[in-house]
Amino acid sequence: MALYSVANRTTSGTTATAAEEVIAGSTVEHKIFELGLSLVAATASTYGFGRPGATGVTPTSPINLLAEDGGNTSGSTAGTSQAETAIAWGTGPTVPANFARRASLPATVGAGLIWTFPRGFITLKTLSTVLWNLATNSVADCWVVVDE
Repeated sequence: MALYSVANRTTSGTTATAAEEVIAGSTVEHKIFELGLSLVAATASTYGFGRPGATGVTPTSPINLLAEDGGNTSGSTAGTSQAETAIAWGTGPTVPANFARRASLPATVGAGLIWTFPRGFITLKTLSTVLWNLATNSVADCWVVVDE
C-alpha cells in the first residue's frame, strides 16, 4: 500500500461546475480514502462528490499527488503517484448522474467537512471523481488521500 495526498485551492465556485477532479493514472487505478475541504470565504456552500459522466479534457496545470512516505517505499523514485488533481480544464468534467456524498456548509470561513471511505472509493484507470458545486459556493481549500 502506498499512500499519496495533495492539497489544492479551488478556483471555481460557480454552480453546476466541478470544483476539483481527482484523475486516475493511465495504467493504475486508485482508491480514495479521504477527501476534505474548508471554506475560504463566508459563503453558504453545497457540494457533491461522485463519478462524472465524462472526465475533464485538457486539465490546466494538473498536480500529481505526493507520496506520504517521501517516495521511500512507494516504488516511485519521484515520490509522486500517477493520480493527479485538476481545478481548471479546457473542457470540464460533466455532472455525476448520482452523488456518493453531498453536504451543505454554513457561511462561515473555515467551515468544512471530511469524507472518509474506509475501504476506499475506487477510481478505475483513466477515469475520475469530482467535487461538484451544487450551489454558488465559496472557493475552498481541498485535500485528497489515495492509495495506488
